[in-house]
Amino acid sequence: MTLSIGQVARLAGITVRTLHHYDEIALLTPSQRTTAGYRRYTDDDLLRLQQILLYRELGFPLEQITDILDHPHTDDLTHLHRQHELLTRKAQRLHQVITNVERAIQAHTHRIPLTPQERLDVFGDFTPEDHQAEVQRRWGHTDTYAESRRRVASYTKTDWLQLTTEATAVDDDMRAAHTRGLAPDDPQVMDIAERHRAHITRWFYDCTPEIHRGLGDLYATDPRFTATYDDRAPGLAAYYRQAIHANARRL
Repeated sequence: MTLSIGQVARLAGITVRTLHHYDEIALLTPSQRTTAGYRRYTDDDLLRLQQILLYRELGFPLEQITDILDHPHTDDLTHLHRQHELLTRKAQRLHQVITNVERAIQAHTHRIPLTPQERLDVFGDFTPEDHQAEVQRRWGHTDTYAESRRRVASYTKTDWLQLTTEATAVDDDMRAAHTRGLAPDDPQVMDIAERHRAHITRWFYDCTPEIHRGLGDLYATDPRFTATYDDRAPGLAAYYRQAIHANARRL
């Protein structure tokens, strides 16, 4: 069974022009052509395309991808193992960046008394000031915002690193419960939600069950929060919300 260039483009989510370019530079030349000269792609061609797209995702230039795939002593399984390792490393880096962004947003403030190097250690490339205007617009009139600003104004680098470590542990446990298929109202899951509420109360403001419920709603309705959690595990944002609501009912 072979596919036309249009079918392959739709299947891979790329343009026909891209496939033409790959053919022109001998990166992906279709194995068959019709009597009229139209390109036809085989299963082996699609496997090579999959490898090309994976290496592109990892940031390799096309010329280097050609050299890698055409190396005479590298088989398909070797490529897949290598890509898996590189993608895993990239995912770990992105996970850390996402965690840093979440902690910064939770702070609801840009008054963080850290040196530039300390800020880099805690937040990476994320700049909390970039979100200050929106934070002020959404929460600036609330007592919780004022309380959060008062507390974080005195935090040191050690405080921020401890804060992020604790928050990451809570999020990882919630993701693990979701992956295991535990119901959001399972006592173990509600306990994780309660740890999440206690973490906010400890570090930012008095997070009542009602406030916590609203935060859970934000996770599931704000596209940015939803994407952050669902990138870790599909459906995790809604699961987090359900667990928070279940815990609030229990309290």
